[in-house]
Amino acid sequence: MPQRYFVLLAGFFSQLLCLGVARFAYTPLLPLMQQQTILTDSSGGMLAAVNYLGYMTGALLAANLTNLTLKDSLYRLGLLLAVISTLGMALTENAYLWSFWRFVAGLSSAGSMLIASGLIMHWLLSHKQRAELGIHFAGLGLGIALAAVLVELMLKLHLDWRTQWQYFTMLAVLLAIPAWRWLPRPASVAAAASDRAADTPPSKRFYRLLLASYFCAGYGYVISATFIVTIVERMPGLSGSGNLSFIILGLAAAPAVLLWDFIARKTGYLKAIMLALVAQMLAILLPLLVSSLAVVLLSAALFGATFIGVVSLVLTMAGRLYPSKPAKLMGKMTLAYGSAQVIAPALTGYLAEVSGYYTIGLYLAAGFVGLGALLIAVLIVTDQTAQQLDAVK
Repeated sequence: MPQRYFVLLAGFFSQLLCLGVARFAYTPLLPLMQQQTILTDSSGGMLAAVNYLGYMTGALLAANLTNLTLKDSLYRLGLLLAVISTLGMALTENAYLWSFWRFVAGLSSAGSMLIASGLIMHWLLSHKQRAELGIHFAGLGLGIALAAVLVELMLKLHLDWRTQWQYFTMLAVLLAIPAWRWLPRPASVAAAASDRAADTPPSKRFYRLLLASYFCAGYGYVISATFIVTIVERMPGLSGSGNLSFIILGLAAAPAVLLWDFIARKTGYLKAIMLALVAQMLAILLPLLVSSLAVVLLSAALFGATFIGVVSLVLTMAGRLYPSKPAKLMGKMTLAYGSAQVIAPALTGYLAEVSGYYTIGLYLAAGFVGLGALLIAVLIVTDQTAQQLDAVK
């Protein structure tokens, strides 16, 4: 198998580990932890917010890294932190310690999402390979589905929340092996780094509007990603279907990254991002309009297929704009995405606890995503940098 695929699969397994297990196993486990531990809607939302704060901290670090050897070391440290933080969740029932471990898990997911993305993009460009990260980001979708499937299986075995986290730790160790072994060390990457494409920095206006749009996308994404299982479980007649919706979300996300790569080649990156945001807004609104299992599963599939498209397209575009230092712009974009993810879960959890419903939070999420699509539309119509970028395709 060509080395290109081993490099992309290293990223794929790092996504399975750092996002599927360390970050998103929490979502299907949240209802069980609320039943068996001290967690409430509000404290569950706060733990999610702390996790995203860790992710944002990691993004800030990634945005200021230039040394490839240091990036590689931090990527590998992130793999270890993913394993350790997963185990840590099983070893305590203290909310403050849980917060610490969720923060550490957030740090590790930034390593997989940003540092790994930058290292892989750097390798692809250095070896004159097509600069697309679809296979890498497919690990996020499959990781989400894998976490939900495993929780569902372990629930059927009547395993408690602590035992489930312990089994996730064993899986994490297995996933860390290919993620560690298959990503080349930077020395081999640097040796082939001749004729590298020049950076093409965007205009300040382009940069500001794209950051604002990605903030809006982050707000909309995190509500469903954090609370979808709990939301579905509380819908009339849908108790017991929460994990199924999360499985569908993840399975739809896995192949969608490759589809969005194809769409971007045909339409340009910005038009593809705008299309994904409009579809994501519809996905959030559907369960509010019709409360049936079929509609909820359709919503989950559409959401999974679109949120991952937005992330993959934005980060790939960042890598194309800055091929010499892709993680720099990736990190700054993720700070915008991540800051929304710190605010949104805590606010939504509070609103749910006060009102007894997640409805207000979902309408807010849909509104933010719609605003994000509108900002991209403004860019496409009015910004010269955007027009040049989409002309390249």
